[in-house]
Amino acid sequence: MSGTIRLTAAQAMVRWLSVQMTEDGERFVEGCWAIFGHGNVAGIGEALHGIGDAFPTWRGQNEQTMAHAAIAYAKASKRRRAHAVTSSIGPGATNMVTAAALAHVNRLPVLFIAGDVFASRRPDPVLQQVEDFDDGTVSANDCFRPVVRYFDRIQRPEQLLTALPRALRVMTDPANCGPVCLAFCQDTQAEAYDWPEAFFEPRIWRIRRPEPDAQELAEVADLIRAAKRPAIVAGGGVIYSGAEAALSAFAARHGIPVAETQAGKSALAQGDPMNFGASGVDGSAAANAVLRDADLVIGVGTRLQDFTTGSRTMFAADAKLVSINVHGYDAAKHGAVPLVSDARVALEKLTAALGDHTAAFDPAPRAAWLAAVDAHCAAPAPGNDLPNDAQVIGAVQRAAPDAIAMCAAGTMPGALKLLWQPAQGGYHMEYGYSCMGYEVAGAMGIKLALPSREVICFVGDGSYMMANSELATAVMRRIPFTVVLTDNRGYGCINRLQQVCGGEPFNNLYANCNVEDQPQIDYVAHAGSMGAHAVKASGIAELEAQIAAARNRPIPTVIVIDTTAKDGPAHGLTDEAGHWWDVAVPAVGGTDRLREAYQTYLENAARARLVN
Repeated sequence: MSGTIRLTAAQAMVRWLSVQMTEDGERFVEGCWAIFGHGNVAGIGEALHGIGDAFPTWRGQNEQTMAHAAIAYAKASKRRRAHAVTSSIGPGATNMVTAAALAHVNRLPVLFIAGDVFASRRPDPVLQQVEDFDDGTVSANDCFRPVVRYFDRIQRPEQLLTALPRALRVMTDPANCGPVCLAFCQDTQAEAYDWPEAFFEPRIWRIRRPEPDAQELAEVADLIRAAKRPAIVAGGGVIYSGAEAALSAFAARHGIPVAETQAGKSALAQGDPMNFGASGVDGSAAANAVLRDADLVIGVGTRLQDFTTGSRTMFAADAKLVSINVHGYDAAKHGAVPLVSDARVALEKLTAALGDHTAAFDPAPRAAWLAAVDAHCAAPAPGNDLPNDAQVIGAVQRAAPDAIAMCAAGTMPGALKLLWQPAQGGYHMEYGYSCMGYEVAGAMGIKLALPSREVICFVGDGSYMMANSELATAVMRRIPFTVVLTDNRGYGCINRLQQVCGGEPFNNLYANCNVEDQPQIDYVAHAGSMGAHAVKASGIAELEAQIAAARNRPIPTVIVIDTTAKDGPAHGLTDEAGHWWDVAVPAVGGTDRLREAYQTYLENAARARLVN
């Protein structure tokens, strides 16, 4: 019979986390990002110091961006490993709520350990406590409840005996995977308890591969056999399942072209002959053409959000929809015929059921599209015009063809999805929550997960201004990546959307804001002040040269380049390069442009498939 060991609750938590292992013999939760305050320094802080390198601690500059780094690490690790993030109570905890929502939307595992008020309520209210006049049990950490998969408030040490295994069960579950919040009362953290020694024995967490239901499998196989023009939409579930090779083989054997979502991009390399490019609002002419013409659309590991489906106008009204997804919630969306299963298992079993069955497809649109992309991304002729985003992307593609391109918000996500031609695994986009400020911290998280890969962070001046401070962390920890900072002097993406929706330029570009003077922000000096190597590229040729020069530096490099705010990602391409996006337009207004935009809105909305 095992004995006991006396530890504080915080000491027990970090000791337990240090022995939760993957099948590859690594810690599932590698370590903990921490900013300490009165709600976690004496309890969790002491415990983290005591355990040392057995469960390492890293300091960041902001709770939200530390969590962004943890999220990017989990995404780049294909949800096979994760980080914890701890904060004090009050603003430290609520700073993490945005990041928790980001992880929740993207189905990514992060362990949030937020300090909480005293369980004893002896000092009540304690510093930073949020008081609910009608509910004495509420704290600021209740903000986490809607944006995590599992929430628990730790008010007694022994509650960890069940709470910690439940947390890891959620984080390693392929269907319910997502963030966890343990709101850890600060007096409980420091309380001692006699823990069973068996609680600290190493445990291996395996990621399950749910098998498909035989009847669902047979129904989907029959639909594929009957289809004349099937097409696949590949989402992030393909990557998390490790189903990239299975998808490539399935598409090639059965003659089914593949379109990509933001999360699924680079599951197939752009060079794969079945990869027709991006789908939906920011989609390619080739992919959107096959999806419009398809009589059967097969979603694989996608949650079919509005950008992917063109706000439900992408697919033909009489097209059938199949959704292969590990979670029944996603598999049943839009009236789809569900196949609830791990993506790799489902594709392998469908191939066995289909045998040599193959559909006919036309490869010509794919070749034409790629030729158009090459022309669109070519270096501009010498002149005084500022480059557009496509030309910046082309320069990076030429200088770093095997790099991981990453981004999160603004114009660049659509431009990269449309134009970046990655090798397999060469793309990382946070577009479930499209959170401005994810980019710099996210690039650091990717590099931590994949240290041998070159990481290129695309960020606009607007997102950079929101959250850039983890550059200093990356410098201190010698985590190298390259930031391409495109300066169009404001929020150029939303400025264009504002005008497409019938509005006037207002409060997005600095030139259209209520300011006394136009800003003159020196981004090179700013990044350099944090220790990064920072330069200004005068044009596309210099941008390519600076990317090559950054490759062997041990610290982040920031390359600033001025770009035009005028051109969108599909500027100069055919009209088929994108699709409608449902953004509400005012029904009444004073300008002809607004009235025309509303009429266009009504026409597009009438085409939406409203089957749920």
